Amino acid sequence: MLMSTYEARLTALREQMAEDGLDGFVVPICDEHMSEYVGDYAQRLAWLTGFGGSAGSAVVLKDKAAIFVDGRYTIQVRDQVDGNLYEYVGTADQSVIDWLGTNSPEGASIGYDAWLHTQDWAKSASAKLQKAGAALVAVKSNPIDAVWEDQPEPSLEKLDVQPDEFAGKSSAEKRLEIAEWLKKEGLDATVIAALDSVAWAFNIRGKDISNTPVPRGYAIVKSDGNADLFVAPEKLTDEVRVHLGNEVGLRSYDEFSAALAEYKDQKIGVDPERSVAAIFEQLGDAGATIVKKRDPTILAKAIKNDAEVNGHKAAQARDGAALTRFLHWFSENALHDQDELSVAAKLAEFRGQSDKLMDLSFRTISGAGPNGALCHYSVNEETNRPIEDGTLYLVDSGGQYRDGTTDVTRTMAVGAPTKEMIKRYTQVLQGHIALAKAAFPKGTTGGQLDILARQYLWADGVDYAHGTGHGVGAYLSVHEGPQRIAAFGGFNEPLVAGMICSNEPGYYKTDAFGIRIENLILVEERNIEGAEQSMLGFETLTFAPLDRRLIDVAMLSDAQRQWVDDYHSKVLDIVGPQIDGDTLGWLEEQCAAL
Repeated sequence: MLMSTYEARLTALREQMAEDGLDGFVVPICDEHMSEYVGDYAQRLAWLTGFGGSAGSAVVLKDKAAIFVDGRYTIQVRDQVDGNLYEYVGTADQSVIDWLGTNSPEGASIGYDAWLHTQDWAKSASAKLQKAGAALVAVKSNPIDAVWEDQPEPSLEKLDVQPDEFAGKSSAEKRLEIAEWLKKEGLDATVIAALDSVAWAFNIRGKDISNTPVPRGYAIVKSDGNADLFVAPEKLTDEVRVHLGNEVGLRSYDEFSAALAEYKDQKIGVDPERSVAAIFEQLGDAGATIVKKRDPTILAKAIKNDAEVNGHKAAQARDGAALTRFLHWFSENALHDQDELSVAAKLAEFRGQSDKLMDLSFRTISGAGPNGALCHYSVNEETNRPIEDGTLYLVDSGGQYRDGTTDVTRTMAVGAPTKEMIKRYTQVLQGHIALAKAAFPKGTTGGQLDILARQYLWADGVDYAHGTGHGVGAYLSVHEGPQRIAAFGGFNEPLVAGMICSNEPGYYKTDAFGIRIENLILVEERNIEGAEQSMLGFETLTFAPLDRRLIDVAMLSDAQRQWVDDYHSKVLDIVGPQIDGDTLGWLEEQCAAL
């Protein structure tokens, strides 16, 4: 009997492991920069298993294998990955490290790629395996790369400059601030490994990862304000060279590893969350003193300056008009031989009518009927469903514009919705409103606010298996830290004025429908008469109509009804002047007072 593609790949990996003297190997979705979204060359888990999600890992032993995903991908992983080859493990039930400790044979050598894992992960995995009588071994070369015959090469797309008018601060100013931080911390230099951090610090962008405008590169910034930028020389243009100036040394990407040896006897700041284990190992071997410090760009990047906030608002208004045109089109054409792929393409077409669109901000989640219940569903030719009467359609999408990054989700009824659909949509809306209206003291974390969005669902004994909000970049990553609005995962970053988050509660009924309402929100100072402490709140940035057919007005309080009316009034004010004709008439109907 012929082996399937993925069985053959698993067999080839095991043969390579045997050749390398390994009894097991860990395969994450990751690159050398700890990126969430990775280039095609780094899609090792997808190549090996067929899993298309953005988060997950696999462990391959001689006689068994397992794939690990969180609650967002519980259904998707079963659709895409052969259960005869891999055991399905939810990370809420068992971590990769715990599974290794339980399943690794005594005396086993378990391989890992030190360029794809953090040092903390490696230390924890090593300790767990030692207790089991096994060992964690850093491989000299990744065994998947040895058997992946048509593995793509890393991108050589050219870098470009992010103008100061959108960045709000020059690269030289940013590097000077990093240098001042280094002096304050008593450090000689810091490694910047995260791709969006490199892009932000040097006001450059790239096309090395789909939908995320970052270049593949490392940087080392020094306490005198000078820096080395490690990128493939083929990616540099004269414009970028002039932009970076004489204070930035341009070195090949491939030189980075060896360059770490230059920091013997120097104190180097390295972010343990965003830098791979190999960086720590090589600096340690070189005789550098490593100080674990968070990448100094992380908080500065998250707190948007005036230019970035204004750019975001302009991008959101432009994007809202494109989405509104789509929603009107969908209301008239959903049942005219449309499916998930054709509808997603139509939405991309509406966004593409703007000459300011650079890219989508992620692959559109286009979920019809039961597929809408897959939180991070990714449609393809095999899973593509038609848009059918009596269902819900969920679309989570966004655009990358030079002045901002958008992310918005709308859920629409196709035909007449059921009472259950209306009830759940209204509960999700109530949670969305509660978060949007929240006022909270400075120092409050997103984790402390998460319950606001879940309370109406919890009252009915239901919930959703994802966070309520994530940070968003300024023409950068659609998922940006350090802030999040989530009750799980130890997210304890205080919210600060200038941060942008998503507000996206949802509800998902397996094999039936999915609901999510997502707007982006800006953390702002909130002046409250008589307040005895400094307060914050949210300003909603996203403007596109909600599906009023799914709102049970009787379930809403007066304040909630007023919020919807006020929101729709702003939608009409911001989007209305950008559209005309039948679309404007339709929008006016959608935005009429409840």
